Amino acid sequence: MRGKARVAILISGGGTNMAALLYASRAPSCPYEVVLVASNNPDAGGLTLAEAEGVPTFALSHKGMDRESHDAAMDRAIRASGADHVALAGYMRILTPGFVRGWEGRMLNIHPSLLPKYKGLHTHERAIEAGDQVAGCSVHLVTAELDDGPVLGQTEVAILRGDTADTLAARVLIAEHQLYARTLADYVARESDPDWIVAKVGELALALPETDSRPSHGAPGWRVGGEKTGKYFAYVSVHHHGEEAIALLVKTSGADEQAALVDQDPELYYLPKFYAPSGWIAIRLDTGRTDWEHIADWLQRSWRSVAPKRLTKFMDIAADF
Repeated sequence: MRGKARVAILISGGGTNMAALLYASRAPSCPYEVVLVASNNPDAGGLTLAEAEGVPTFALSHKGMDRESHDAAMDRAIRASGADHVALAGYMRILTPGFVRGWEGRMLNIHPSLLPKYKGLHTHERAIEAGDQVAGCSVHLVTAELDDGPVLGQTEVAILRGDTADTLAARVLIAEHQLYARTLADYVARESDPDWIVAKVGELALALPETDSRPSHGAPGWRVGGEKTGKYFAYVSVHHHGEEAIALLVKTSGADEQAALVDQDPELYYLPKFYAPSGWIAIRLDTGRTDWEHIADWLQRSWRSVAPKRLTKFMDIAADF
């Protein structure tokens, strides 16, 4: 069932890193596809290339617009494309906190230095002036702080005697083209890794009060209510009972809701073997496009359905503040 992750690329100029990502995506084994190339510069050369390669484009000049309005328009275009991830590739705009929050954990950037060294501009000049033996590039997740998100990958590039900022930049750019496509592919593919999926569900489940993890019949499971009286509120089925899917199992209100969910989105929900008669629903986690906020909401709801009343009352009081 898993399809390729859908990536929107933001550029401001010629788009050489965009081109590297696009051509890497043409390999049958690549786990992502490029669904949009967007720019704040309608004259960006990368738009012409994207159009020639059959990729949808969107351009909106930021001139005369406040930053929030421009970011909101870009966000609408990205979401309309169906993108799951955003890759910044020479996008020369500082993004608003609201835009960044909307793509938290799903927006990557490439920066021409070995972060945390030399954030911002003029990275090559600064590396040469500092007498560094190596420069390089980094791919990182985007946060509200400039060039400060978790680093996902780096490549070192030797600084040669007599290098100028331009000669060094030319070699670093080659490294960027290699690193970005590889790192993006690895990052979007992680959501098909069963170990990663189980760990992510566990992180969300264990954030709820008085929960613990305990396998049940070979499936990872999470309970609430203590060692002796704890009740299960979630499982992850990794091809359990011969099923093809990797899925989260959570409790519903019963057969009517189960049927409504499956009817609403049969590609996301299904009735799990053996668990369905007890009111459980399965939510697929192997599509590559998991909405983790949706999963967190389901975990909390399922937790509430079996948690002691003293805990649910505590949660309700906390929610009022």
